[in-house]
Amino acid sequence: MSTAEAGTGRTLTTDIPARLDRLPWSRWHWTIVIGLGTVWILDGLEVTVVGNIASRLSEPGSGLAISSGQVTGVAAALYVAGACAGALFWGRLTDRFGRKNLFMITLAVYLAATALTAVSWEAWWFFLFRFLTGFGIGGEYAAINSAIDELIPADYRGRVDLIINGSFWLGAVGGSLLSIVALDTGLLAKDVGWRLTFALGTVLALVILLVRRHVPESPRWLLIHGRDREAEEIVSGIERRVEEERGEPLPAAEGELEIHQRKSVSFMEIARTVFGRYRRRAVLGFSLFIGQAFLYNAITFGFGAILTKFFDVPSGHTGYYFAVIAVGNFCGPLLLGKLFDTVGRRVMISSTYLLSGLLLFGTAWLFDRGSLSAGTLTACWCAVLFFASAGASSAYLTVSEIFPMETRAMSIAFFYALGTAAGGISGPLLFADLTGTGRVGDTVLAFCIGAALMCAAGLVAAFLAVRAERRSLEDIARPLTAVAGRARAAARGARPSGGTPGSQGRGGPSAPSAGGSQGRGGPSAPPAASRP
Repeated sequence: MSTAEAGTGRTLTTDIPARLDRLPWSRWHWTIVIGLGTVWILDGLEVTVVGNIASRLSEPGSGLAISSGQVTGVAAALYVAGACAGALFWGRLTDRFGRKNLFMITLAVYLAATALTAVSWEAWWFFLFRFLTGFGIGGEYAAINSAIDELIPADYRGRVDLIINGSFWLGAVGGSLLSIVALDTGLLAKDVGWRLTFALGTVLALVILLVRRHVPESPRWLLIHGRDREAEEIVSGIERRVEEERGEPLPAAEGELEIHQRKSVSFMEIARTVFGRYRRRAVLGFSLFIGQAFLYNAITFGFGAILTKFFDVPSGHTGYYFAVIAVGNFCGPLLLGKLFDTVGRRVMISSTYLLSGLLLFGTAWLFDRGSLSAGTLTACWCAVLFFASAGASSAYLTVSEIFPMETRAMSIAFFYALGTAAGGISGPLLFADLTGTGRVGDTVLAFCIGAALMCAAGLVAAFLAVRAERRSLEDIARPLTAVAGRARAAARGARPSGGTPGSQGRGGPSAPSAGGSQGRGGPSAPPAASRP
């Protein structure tokens, strides 16, 4: 690594991005996945539990004077508002002050707010800390996705990102099953069970916080902020650990990047970059987030009402159907994730969006004909969401890798807030009303709206999606601090000489792959707006 003084900052030539991208999969990378990625399981558990305990909270003796409508309405809206505000607030700070600083702070905010929710004694207290819980989770999306993309090698970035974002639904399954136990008055008193569900979330968050202490700051972020010595120490330490694990030296990294270090980038420069220089990519991000938000709301906002009104499923049993749907959601990113790194982003993003939209059109047609039962409708939803979940997770992957390093967290925050707000607004105003009327035609219309917007997003992706598979982040989007003519050199280091994905893990744990690990006593589903 060489440096030269240049104006207000230094000009530095480095091979650190190439060295990170050429690493084989190792135990160190599993530490990153566990320390950063498992928070989405908490998010899924949290959102599901709140939707599930709404009826219990409204009962006399719950210890909280609140109605079921206030829990699923006011509290859910405040959670969504907090997530949107938190994403934008913490996203800007993540780009300015570092990934590690912020992913520690945002998890601490979530932990504290969840713990204080558990001791709620008045409705206003419950509402306040639901907002603050969302505020912390919103910041997690920006900080965590930024750090993961910058620490995971290029060959594995797609599948790892998809599996981590899809793990929300693993938490949803856990939340559904946990609620059944928590709401059993034979085991726990009415004013105790719901509090323990929040307490469990606090304990899990504390464990994750302890693991995160061992996750380093992103060397890429350190480089552009004048802390190249720290970046070198971190990367050298990672290389030593990987070499010890493999028992052989790592191959040499190929390619260098020349950057002009800066302490910060103005908000206006970020806006001009995202919506000016990369406006086609901004259109892509907008389309992907809106499409998946509407499809998810078309199904999840009314799924309980559809089962009870059209198929006479007892309201106490709808949670079991939701657990099945959640499993289908998780399996999509788990089984399809590797293809986003091998077949490619454009093909997989467009195909998952289009397939899920077309399958929902087919579901609407069968539903309109009266050809479905509660079980077969749930199977249709599982098929739709198997592909939709992989597509929705790829939306987060897309906006985290197609914009320059200096704008990454803010870009994630903006599109996350956009998708979350769209889900929170469109759901109550459109889909809940359509699916709640009890008329077949209205429910068919809701399905068709979600399917049409998902297909439209798939068509946009077919033309605008960036072929980012197995490419260095610096090659996909040149850093704003990069010296002209030198940014693409690092891309050559993104093709490790250790082999193809899945074959580089000799002597250590195998990498995530299509076969590896990758959202009321029968309650209804959580508000879909919190995770479109």
